[in-house]
Amino acid sequence: MTAAAQNLPANPPADEGTALAFDGAAWERLRETEDIQFAPVDIPMIKPPEPSWFEKMLADVFAWLADLFAPLGRLLGASWWWLQWLLLALVAAFVLVLLWRTFAPASWARRKPAVAAAGEEWQPEAAATLALLEDADRLAAEGRFDEATRLLLQRSVGQIAAARPTLVEPSTTARELSALPALPEAARTAFRVIAERVERSLFALRSLERADWEAARAAYAEFALARLTAQGAAA
Repeated sequence: MTAAAQNLPANPPADEGTALAFDGAAWERLRETEDIQFAPVDIPMIKPPEPSWFEKMLADVFAWLADLFAPLGRLLGASWWWLQWLLLALVAAFVLVLLWRTFAPASWARRKPAVAAAGEEWQPEAAATLALLEDADRLAAEGRFDEATRLLLQRSVGQIAAARPTLVEPSTTARELSALPALPEAARTAFRVIAERVERSLFALRSLERADWEAARAAYAEFALARLTAQGAAA
């Protein structure tokens, strides 16, 4: 306890209704006490640190960008009433196109221009067909029916892409090819039979059997070698 505090009255007056009289001498003694700070404290100003060269460069770049895009910002601000509706329309159109491409692949494929006229029959070249069947038969002879069936699908898609490049895109699936009206019915049937087996092998994680391979091979050969077979029968 400080000396000034010891000089203050220890007990209030007996009469609680009577206010304590102000003791000027005690107040002066309290003010003279060094244990209590009464004088205002001067807090020195702290100089902010100088920015580094990188910070100065960033500030200059941002200032230059602000000056560069200020006219564009004012233009957008003045045109925002109709611009927001334009942006909303573009987003809605993009979503509709995306949904249409996702859920209507056959309709999209039907809109692609066909190189050949409607009803014109198309078949791959006989040499390419025989070479493909020879390679696939070699895999099947080793019991690799999954690889042989996939080889039929991949090579036949390549044959169509080479003959009619406008019909095949990197995202085109075998199911889409099997629905193309620009292809002959035999070609669509062959793709459908082969694609079903390949999808079963890839997604159902079930190895194909000899019967699966024979069905896929027969469908492809019936389509790809129909003209060669007809020529042999005529001869």
